[in-house]
Amino acid sequence: MDNLPDNLLSPDTLDGDQLVELTLRPQALTDYVGQTKVKDNLAILIEAAKGRSESLEHILLYGAPGLGKTTLAHIIANEMNGRLRVTSGPAIEKAGDLAAILTNLADGDLLFIDEIHRLPKTVEEILYPAMEDQVLDLIIGKGPSAKTLRLNLAKFTIIGATTKVSLLSSPLRDRFGMVYHLDFYEAPELQDIVNRSARILQLELDGEPAGEIAMRSRRTPRIANRLLRRVRDYCQVKHKGLISLDSCRQALDLLEIDQLGLDNIDRQILSIIIDKFNGGPVGLATIAAATGEDVATVEEVYEPFLLRLGLLDRSPRGRVATPAAYEHLGKTKLV
Repeated sequence: MDNLPDNLLSPDTLDGDQLVELTLRPQALTDYVGQTKVKDNLAILIEAAKGRSESLEHILLYGAPGLGKTTLAHIIANEMNGRLRVTSGPAIEKAGDLAAILTNLADGDLLFIDEIHRLPKTVEEILYPAMEDQVLDLIIGKGPSAKTLRLNLAKFTIIGATTKVSLLSSPLRDRFGMVYHLDFYEAPELQDIVNRSARILQLELDGEPAGEIAMRSRRTPRIANRLLRRVRDYCQVKHKGLISLDSCRQALDLLEIDQLGLDNIDRQILSIIIDKFNGGPVGLATIAAATGEDVATVEEVYEPFLLRLGLLDRSPRGRVATPAAYEHLGKTKLV
């Protein structure tokens, strides 16, 4: 098997993910699994815009990493028969960078800005008239001799994506005609995604292994596809490529990923709270010190999933392990 990254269950893109995701990425709305309400709304929006021969309104997609925001942007471009230009908020450092991108767009083009909440303020302000009126206001020179130059832009659509919509300024957020929230996936949807990916990767996979992978993938398609590749590697080496329910479970157990999708660090956090502090409350800094992780990693990477599963609770005095955590780890609360 490959050298496994410590953050195998991270929803963020890891080394090696991008090339595989390009292969597995659906090209049409009909092939995109899950997010039914978002798909239905987008289908109407796209059909109406194509019927009027107009560009789409600007679209904002937000949600946790790995849920398919970039994939949806590519699908929208394909459905509109438009060219998609891809960039990100951190990559646009100054106003000139954005001006160069916008002036090279043609009618019907779509500009995808990932992590749009990280756009610098000066760049964001230039984006306002571009989104509203398809014009670019530039200031040439400095001081009393400075002049304002207004350039007309092509009719384009911006698709913004963010994992932290609360950090998006209100003026920028208000300029998006459509705002869609991508939610976490249910197990049957993830099973469909795993089966589809297996067909593309030419793997023989029946319903049981696909369901097992779906159950342990934290309700996130990117993680499901990553685990499928790790199961494939294990079965290729240990079982001559045969992926059965037993071999699938062996691979996932070797990766220390349990039935709820918890890894070793997740379980260690819960065990520390239960065993060392009688279930809590425990301060975040104490948990981080006991696990050897930094505070930000515990708070932003591990804690959200434990909270979502109802295994961890927040109180004014710190983190508390819930009865569900005791049950999952097979522990008894001391009176």
